[in-house]
Amino acid sequence: MAGEILQLAFAVLFLLFVLYLLGSILLKPLKLIFKLVVNSLLGVVLLWVFNFLGAFFNFFIPLNVVTVLIAGFLGLPGLILLVVLNLVL
Repeated sequence: MAGEILQLAFAVLFLLFVLYLLGSILLKPLKLIFKLVVNSLLGVVLLWVFNFLGAFFNFFIPLNVVTVLIAGFLGLPGLILLVVLNLVL
């Protein structure tokens, strides 16, 4: 009887450990996707504000996937990079 309870306890502990590992493996990509979406939204807002203010000077940066990701991931330095690239090219 005591051996069966001990085996059951080890089985439950092992199952909890496997569930923990499985959960951590599955949540990492979701966290990365969530971070990518949030940064992209911030990039869109940053470019929209810049284009709104740049309209007074007849200057804008097109909204596309590359510019949004650059502005989203790099923030203000990314926006400055896009402005410099837009002036150079």
